[in-house]
Amino acid sequence: MSEERIVTGAVQVLPLHANAYPIVDKAIAAIAATGIKYQVCPMETALEGTLDAVLAAAKAAHLACFEAGAAQVVTFIKIGDALGGSTIDDKLEKYR
Repeated sequence: MSEERIVTGAVQVLPLHANAYPIVDKAIAAIAATGIKYQVCPMETALEGTLDAVLAAAKAAHLACFEAGAAQVVTFIKIGDALGGSTIDDKLEKYR
C-alpha cells in the first residue's frame, strides 16, 4: 500500500465560543495555508491529499481555533481511504 495514495477526509471544528464563525474562518484559512485540496461545505470541510497531509490539515484547523480565541474546541475528523486512492471528484462525480 502506497504512503502516497490520495485519501479524502472531512474536518468539522466546533469552537465552543459565543462568536464561532470568525474562529471557523481562521480554521479554514489554516487548511488553505497547508496547500491541500479542500472544499468548504455547509457542515464541514472536505479534504484531499495523502493521509499525512489530510491529518496535518485537520490538526492545523483544530489548533487555529485556539489561536483565534476559543477556550474549548470539539473537532470531528473523517477519513475515506481505498487501496486505489480516493478523491473528492470521484465521490461527487455522479452528483454534478
